[in-house]
Amino acid sequence: MSLDVEALYKQYGPMVLRRCRQLLHNETFAVDAMQDVFVNVLRKQNQLSDGGLSSLLYRMATNVCLNILRRHRRHPGDSANENEDLVMRLANADNLEDHAIAANLLNRIFKRHPESTRTIATLHLLDGMTLEEVAKEVGMSVSGVRKRLRGLRSQIVELQEV
Repeated sequence: MSLDVEALYKQYGPMVLRRCRQLLHNETFAVDAMQDVFVNVLRKQNQLSDGGLSSLLYRMATNVCLNILRRHRRHPGDSANENEDLVMRLANADNLEDHAIAANLLNRIFKRHPESTRTIATLHLLDGMTLEEVAKEVGMSVSGVRKRLRGLRSQIVELQEV
């Protein structure tokens, strides 16, 4: 039996958002975190039962927010966060010219890397998965995933300097 995620979102979304705001003190991050919680619910909807959903969602919101806080604490104000902003801008390019520029830059970034690196970057930077979750998904160690992301970040810095 799968859950009606839309109904869960309507019923528990405000509670999850309040929890995210409480922990993150940033509206943009809180909304993103809330959405991440419900994306996780969507991914696991067939594994979840109807019992104790508010507690589960509250705990999931807490975990997602703690992961965000850890990530920002580990990399405060460094180029990695700026690079993630660049990646998000590239992913959200909406007009034809921006899309073409983004595609060109992404091709330049990924041409020296295996296809799995693109998958790793997408899962971690766009889908918001933790390094542990990405490592499990792609069948690599956490240190291997971290090394691939570090290589991408250094290449993005190089390309920005050119």
